[in-house]
Amino acid sequence: MKEVVQLAEGWSLGYDGSALPARVPGCVHTDLLAAGEIEDPFLGLNEHDVAWVGKRAWTYSRHIDASDTSAQRYERTDLVFEGLDTAAVITLGDRELGRTRNMHRTYRFDVTGRHGGLHVEFASAYDEAETVRAMVGDRPNVYPEPFQYIRKMACSFGWDWGPTLVTAGIWRPVRLERWSTARLAQVRPLVTVVDGEGRVEVQVEIERTGQGAGRRLYVQASVGGARVGTAVDGDRATLTLRVPDVELWWPRGYGDQPLYDLEVTLGEDADGAGERTLDWWHRRVGFRTVGIDRSADERGTGFTLVVNGVRIFARGVNWIPDDVFPSRVTHERYRTRLTQAVDANVDLVRIWGGGIYEDHAFYDICDELGLMVWQDFLFACAAYPEEQPLRGEIEAEARDNVVRLMPHPSLILWNGNNENLWGFRDWDWEPELAGDSWGEGYYLGVLPRVVAELDPTRPYTAGSPWSGSWDHHPNDPGHGTYHSWEVWNRQDYAEYRANVPRFVAEFGWQGPPTMATLRRALPGERLAPDSPGMLHHQKAEDGNGKLNRGVARHFLLPEDDFDRWHYLTQLVQARAVAAGIEHWRSHWPECAGTVVWQLNDCWPVSSWAAVDGDGRLKPLHHELRRVYADRLVTLQPGTDGPILAVVNQTAQPWQASVTLRRVQADGAVLADEVVDLTVGAYAVHRQPVPQELVPDAASGKEFLVADEGDLRSVHFPVTDKDFGYPVPDYDVTVASVPGADDGSLDVVVTAHTLVRDLLLQPDRLGPEAVCDTGLRTLLPGERAVLKVKGAKETGANAVRAALFCVEPA
Repeated sequence: MKEVVQLAEGWSLGYDGSALPARVPGCVHTDLLAAGEIEDPFLGLNEHDVAWVGKRAWTYSRHIDASDTSAQRYERTDLVFEGLDTAAVITLGDRELGRTRNMHRTYRFDVTGRHGGLHVEFASAYDEAETVRAMVGDRPNVYPEPFQYIRKMACSFGWDWGPTLVTAGIWRPVRLERWSTARLAQVRPLVTVVDGEGRVEVQVEIERTGQGAGRRLYVQASVGGARVGTAVDGDRATLTLRVPDVELWWPRGYGDQPLYDLEVTLGEDADGAGERTLDWWHRRVGFRTVGIDRSADERGTGFTLVVNGVRIFARGVNWIPDDVFPSRVTHERYRTRLTQAVDANVDLVRIWGGGIYEDHAFYDICDELGLMVWQDFLFACAAYPEEQPLRGEIEAEARDNVVRLMPHPSLILWNGNNENLWGFRDWDWEPELAGDSWGEGYYLGVLPRVVAELDPTRPYTAGSPWSGSWDHHPNDPGHGTYHSWEVWNRQDYAEYRANVPRFVAEFGWQGPPTMATLRRALPGERLAPDSPGMLHHQKAEDGNGKLNRGVARHFLLPEDDFDRWHYLTQLVQARAVAAGIEHWRSHWPECAGTVVWQLNDCWPVSSWAAVDGDGRLKPLHHELRRVYADRLVTLQPGTDGPILAVVNQTAQPWQASVTLRRVQADGAVLADEVVDLTVGAYAVHRQPVPQELVPDAASGKEFLVADEGDLRSVHFPVTDKDFGYPVPDYDVTVASVPGADDGSLDVVVTAHTLVRDLLLQPDRLGPEAVCDTGLRTLLPGERAVLKVKGAKETGANAVRAALFCVEPA
């Protein structure tokens, strides 16, 4: 059996003629932070002060001995790096082992019998990128940074939500592997289901030592009680396992997520017994079928996920690296963030192409939670050269990661790129390129070929957005996947309702982070929308201008009242995303999914995220939980009056009883009606609201309420600033939860007037405080109980100061 020695300890980082302790996995920035050599770049304006870190070379060093007594028991010792960021020269003693130029690959070097100083010398990513640019020529780019010339996490060069913190370092584990005779060089399980029978075709590649050449080996695989083995004379083997009556893996909400242990062992053959085990491989797999229905119909070309034969409306979020220093993202942090996705009723997470192929822990947790994973290949918002040295790196990277990730049942789609096909057509790239390569050969050639060869069990799409071919505009809402950014950039969120795309793979609206996050990130700053720290932690072009215009379309923009501005910008973010999702969900099956930009942040920043950079929930997160619930009642504006849409995303019919009320601003009910209806499984019911219940827009004082049990939707026919709101009047009582000593409170709000979009910001009661409730609209006489945990401030006055709602203009 082979021996593995992790090399996590004993590293140093060369710095100005001396050596600092280095942590592996890690990066230069985290090592400098730990040594007190730089200030936290997430705080204040410190990002500017550490720009020099990414512009110089760095060396990691330690001693290794691959010739010690333990190593001598084996024929071969390999040095394995799971991730090097990025352009590096590796030497051991006086011998160069190799050179790397790709953050997204694994590297293996034979160091048998060698010992001495191990040095990993990293060039500046800027220098490497400029070297490649000089070789292949200029290409257009959305941002003024050279990320398309180096196979590195693109967003470390900055994005419209991220800082420019260009990293270097050994960002994933490094180890010594000692082995004899042969090892499992690659295991590819192709997992399918045929007529209720689970099948795993295990493709095995074997590497042999010189002494192992010509020896007869034995490979055995087992899963779900099935076991099969075969003798191997060469370096490849295929084993097929069959599991009758297999339990299917389902996305969350559709069934359970049973996982099966798949084990592969390699041994020397002794009369077929595989007497001495040489190597062992293990992964958990799940049995399911997955595809995309891209059929053409009278409305265009569909894009509907189909899992185990069931067509699914995808309730998705986009995922960016959870930290600009990804080595800091632990298994526990992955679980926290992905559980937050589940708590928002999300069932699909798209890993965006400007980030990384995440750690196995990410996909393991998605396997367990039933979160479908859409995986981009790592290309985003730029024209990518197709010449060497990049072309060979990109194919090697794709092969490495397809094989690494394909065992995970949660992985349901490979996507070629983010917005590059769209960029070529619409962003003036074509004339600038003048015939130069720009990545099309990757997205329509190399990548689909690699997926078809290595992982034919999963679908591939060339990009997002993509209409399926050049016969249609790449971002045509009637065909394939669609990105909706005109609304945030130039229009009111009501314009989400102007069309019904087949699948909305990106859309979103910005909002600031929570107040506790702002106070931590901007210590000592007098907060204002345009204060220095706020502007620095706003990376979008004219981001604050767009935030302000979004508010001003509905409310009077506050002056010299940051708390009010903060509430209204978070409110508009939540309302905007909800408006899009409710509209598009109400048009299932024509629209088959929405993927919100974005779930998470990589640092404290004003952005489109539902969970801010410190992991705190913004109001958007609570609103996602409402609009992504299995059952949804929504009132949609229509040409001749509001439409009642009732969405049922469960396997059982829904006998719904919806109470409609036409209400005055003072709470008087002008008309009401109970609508009893049946919504089929995985179906939507739409019907016009009766005319006598349609609020009079001209009055500016009427609105419509739809209630079904705990579900509520409200429709105001005019903007908030044009509506005759009363001054909100409500009582607040606070009660500690009996027996709880963790700051748990029940906050009871009793409304005496209409109270629209009541919000408790729990972090104002303590930085770790959370609330179970987001935005709530109460009618006169109604009562809401808001459950808070982790509060430090528990008095009624403090609680009242943390409560916000819509006020009259």
